[in-house]
Parts: sequence; C-alpha cells; structure tokens
Amino acid sequence: MIVHHDSDNDCLTLQLGERFDFSIHREFHDACLRDGVARSYVIDFSEVNSMDSSALGMLLLLREHAGADKADIRIVNAGAELRGTLRVAGFDELFVLH
Repeated sequence: MIVHHDSDNDCLTLQLGERFDFSIHREFHDACLRDGVARSYVIDFSEVNSMDSSALGMLLLLREHAGADKADIRIVNAGAELRGTLRVAGFDELFVLH
C-alpha cells in the first residue's frame, strides 16, 4: 500500500495493492486512523484484484473516523466486479464510487 498526504488540500490517498483483506488491517489502520482526521480521503483500487469482508469493515471504520455522513471519501479505479460487490453491500450509498 502506498500512502500519500496532500497537505495543501488535506487529502489522504491510499493506493491499495492486489489484495484488500485482513492481511493489511494494521497498515490500513496506521495510515488512516492513527493520526487526526483528514479533510478528504481517496482509496485507489486500481491494483486490487480481491477483497474480503474485513476490507468492507475497514472502510466502515474509516468512514466513522472521518465523520460518518460528513465524511468525504472517494473510492476510485475499482474494476467492475469490485464495484458490483461494493454496490451489493450498499457502499455506493456511503461512499462516492468513481
């Protein structure tokens, strides 16, 4: 996972690797939840081939940390299958999917 913080816009971008699952829980937590709240978040799925239910949980924790309904979190570059999974789980109502 590659983490970039744009301090000018206070935007934290996480470029995930091939697997978005429990194996990156600690790294995801440290990148997103350890420090204060950023103004916005971009979660880049361009390399993600698979994700499990713990990935959905991590996204929900991030959303709560970032202000729930006030959170500005965009999920970008997800393939059709992953976008479908996110929609079935109702995440298209909680996050902006690009």
